[in-house]
Amino acid sequence: MRRLAILPLFAVVLLAQPSAQSDPKTAAFSWVDANGTVLNRVNRNIWTWAETGLEETKSSEELQTLLKANGFTVEASVAGMPTAFVASYGTGQPVIGILAEYDALPGLSQDASPERANRAGATAGHGCGHSVFGTASSGAAIAVKQALASGAIKGTVKLFGTPAEETGIGKTYMLREGIFKDVDTILAWHAGDLTAAAWDYSKAMVSVKFKFEGLPSHASVSPHQGKSALDAVELMNVGVNFMREHVKEDTRIHYVITNGGGQPNVVPPSAEVWYYLRANKHTDVEEYFVWLTEIARAAAAMSRTKLIETRIDADMHEVLPNRTLVEVIQKNLELVGAPKFDEREKAFARATQKDLKPMPALALSERVEPLPSTPPRQGTHSTDVGDLTWLFPVGQFTAATYSYGAPGHSWQIVACTGTSIGEKGMMVAAKTIAGTAIDLFRSPELIQRAREDLKKTMADQQYTTLIPEGQKAPKTIR
Repeated sequence: MRRLAILPLFAVVLLAQPSAQSDPKTAAFSWVDANGTVLNRVNRNIWTWAETGLEETKSSEELQTLLKANGFTVEASVAGMPTAFVASYGTGQPVIGILAEYDALPGLSQDASPERANRAGATAGHGCGHSVFGTASSGAAIAVKQALASGAIKGTVKLFGTPAEETGIGKTYMLREGIFKDVDTILAWHAGDLTAAAWDYSKAMVSVKFKFEGLPSHASVSPHQGKSALDAVELMNVGVNFMREHVKEDTRIHYVITNGGGQPNVVPPSAEVWYYLRANKHTDVEEYFVWLTEIARAAAAMSRTKLIETRIDADMHEVLPNRTLVEVIQKNLELVGAPKFDEREKAFARATQKDLKPMPALALSERVEPLPSTPPRQGTHSTDVGDLTWLFPVGQFTAATYSYGAPGHSWQIVACTGTSIGEKGMMVAAKTIAGTAIDLFRSPELIQRAREDLKKTMADQQYTTLIPEGQKAPKTIR
């Protein structure tokens, strides 16, 4: 099994600069190529730390240090979250925002190995590829800076360091605090098993915790004098499982019990269950959330306990894709090209697929997918990028960074992200974001068209949120 050394960024902040070139896009791509070693090192460090949401202290600092070393002004701890930040370079309009994510997932410890193998000392892992996500986005911002500094383009580039995407917290609360207020358009990408412009919707989702309070007593000597908060949680879960019969087929409801009591011989006086409720449309999430809350209250009544808190930590809207931005991204994906993998990398990826059924046709994808001319597809994932798409033109894509057909949030993704497989896709992503941003800087009419696309999409919709007015970002997730 391979072990990765954590390398301090200060040893490599004197980054290579490309030679002066007349074409700002070529210069940006050259910067990415010249600094691949540095970007790989940043990825390996963030991958090794594998810090979960709102705890990405080292990962956030790593990216901030990289950006500061390259002339960016960094505002740290924005929106009340210590690991959120904004890095800016340039002046005036337009303002192009680039999103970076860097949180890992709990329970996904995995070595950079083609076989399932826990990594010593790790309890989490980058099962969504956010170590390459944050690194590529930061590299793209610095590449765009080269064009701004040369005077080839004018405006401002902002890198938004957004923590806790896996729980939908970072961007949601940054948005509520006005952190994005001056951007003209936003670009983002994600790790994937394909290289493709993102012409699809996501699911809307609310993250909510229900906390019940009962009365402790000896579970054998005096059970009649106790009131079990755990009973309330279990009754709620039973009710919700019957609810599943009568919701639209696109609805997804999943939960974990975060507190079920201390030990069996004490009637649990406190218990909590954490729900994710998803649907294709936010309007359906709103409707089903009311039903979910009614079931929680009924469970409290049946167990003679109290529902003492209903805490909505996150409320994410479905992504509204923007055709103008997707078309610009597609052109840049085709210009950059999909990552190309050697036989060693293909063998590694193929080994990670051995337990997948059916066996995927490819080990790794090496082509740019065509952009569909049909209406957007419906995805099954959720993301806090969705909220931004209701208020700003946002363009997204995926780059192949892991084995073809790997399940989402899996050990296969963790393993590939910590190797050259993930890093080759990372380089494609950095160039694609940089190229797209430069096109937008050079052609403001594209930004105006993207705004018009958003206006049409929002003609019969209004942005609302289930998060109570004035609520601040949580300090912790668990």
